[in-house]
Amino acid sequence: MVDRRGRGIAAVRPLLDEEITINVCLDPVDFRMGINGLSVLIEASLKYDPFSRNLFCFTNKRRNQIKVLYWERSGFCLWLKRLEEERFKWPLHLPGRVAKLTPEQLAWLLEGLDLKHLKPHRKLEYRTVL
Repeated sequence: MVDRRGRGIAAVRPLLDEEITINVCLDPVDFRMGINGLSVLIEASLKYDPFSRNLFCFTNKRRNQIKVLYWERSGFCLWLKRLEEERFKWPLHLPGRVAKLTPEQLAWLLEGLDLKHLKPHRKLEYRTVL
């Protein structure tokens, strides 16, 4: 990407930290919806606060696109990823209409990994190398 002055700017994923909850809507949504439609869906149908710092993730019926909506200080941000050939392995095995993911699980989902069959390595904590 290039800005008006000809300088390169990077397209980045939403910033994730321990305090942010990642909410994944398990049902597909109409991807003609933009910020207004998705924020109304979050508040009216899913009963969440769209103005929280939390992320809200959606997919389309074909599961080849993901939209992530979140509030950042003074306005909504909408992030989109579209796959050209593959499909996202949406976590349909999780209960309810909305699933909670960790930042690591969201990264795995965006990379195309199936969350149902994926387990991370055990966390190791050593005190010394001797």
